[in-house]
Amino acid sequence: MTAVSSRLPVFPWDRLEPYKATAAAHPDGIVDLSVGTPVDPVPALVRRALAEAADSPGYPTVWGTAALRDALTGWTERRLGARGMAHENVLPVVGSKELVAWLPTQLGLGAGDKVAYPRLAYPTYEVGARLVGAEPVVYDAGTFTSDAAVAELDPAGLRLLWLNSPSNPTGRVMSADELRRAVAWAREHGVLLVSDECYLELGWETEPVSVLHPDVCGGSYDGIVAVHSLSKRSNLAGYRAAFLAGDAGVLGELLRIRKHGGMMVAAPVQAATVAALGDTAHVTEQRARYARRRAALRAAFEGAGFRIEHSEASLYLWATRDEPCWDTVGDLSKLGILVAPGEFYGAAGERFVRIAFTATDERVEAAVRRLAG
Repeated sequence: MTAVSSRLPVFPWDRLEPYKATAAAHPDGIVDLSVGTPVDPVPALVRRALAEAADSPGYPTVWGTAALRDALTGWTERRLGARGMAHENVLPVVGSKELVAWLPTQLGLGAGDKVAYPRLAYPTYEVGARLVGAEPVVYDAGTFTSDAAVAELDPAGLRLLWLNSPSNPTGRVMSADELRRAVAWAREHGVLLVSDECYLELGWETEPVSVLHPDVCGGSYDGIVAVHSLSKRSNLAGYRAAFLAGDAGVLGELLRIRKHGGMMVAAPVQAATVAALGDTAHVTEQRARYARRRAALRAAFEGAGFRIEHSEASLYLWATRDEPCWDTVGDLSKLGILVAPGEFYGAAGERFVRIAFTATDERVEAAVRRLAG
């Protein structure tokens, strides 16, 4: 039996453990700004919906209830500007990380195929390619800013093109023009384009646009799929609630495969998702919390000599002191502050750190005090 894990890189977060121990030894405790996990309460209306659906003894369906599919299509039309969304254009999934990791497998990719993703990116794009023995290839953030730049992208063997806007880790947002160029290029070369838009509702200095917007896709979902998650917008990381929207042919194939694999979103989570997508008040409230934390941390880190790049959206600040990222991580850990080394997201991040602003107000205030000396 061959160990599939041998194809994969070392799990990056294990390397952070010694620095976490140092930060935890601070007399006032650790301020963990590394992972970016939500810490605020699950909205009450979502918890009520979950509880009311708790008596669910039967198997849920992979496609989800009609109420869930209505909620997904309705939200994509209201929030993303998508037009004419049908039930065939949406598919619930068990958290977006599961989808990212296993999508190449479910698409039937393998040796000889290529999967492309941004040079600075969420590590799971690479993991998904390596799990099936496909070749992971990276492209620069500015690839779709001009026709000349996109011409440098080699379509040979490329089967899957990942976009990520807003970006994790940098917070960079692709413009509508960049997205249009990416869609046109992918369609021209017969490459499936999948856009990871999990941070779309967290724009701070610009308004992120979905690949499903008619100004981007021309009103057709052929060859494109968007990934969305409720983890960040609704504090539902613990629920594993996410979904796909886009090309009905692609989603139909994934549905058939996922039926065989039993990849079902739990029935109470489906009900909770319906409640969460039907409400905007809790999203507005959570955005306000994050805005305050972001402003406080940005000012504190800049005051401590850091330069913030991009970061116009998402839940992170992309920061540097123009030194190796592990030196920065080590110095901050001595202050009891834990951040993620940029190297986790690709070699291009080796002089940056990613700072999450998902800690509680009290912990953010502690970090601000420590950085001020």
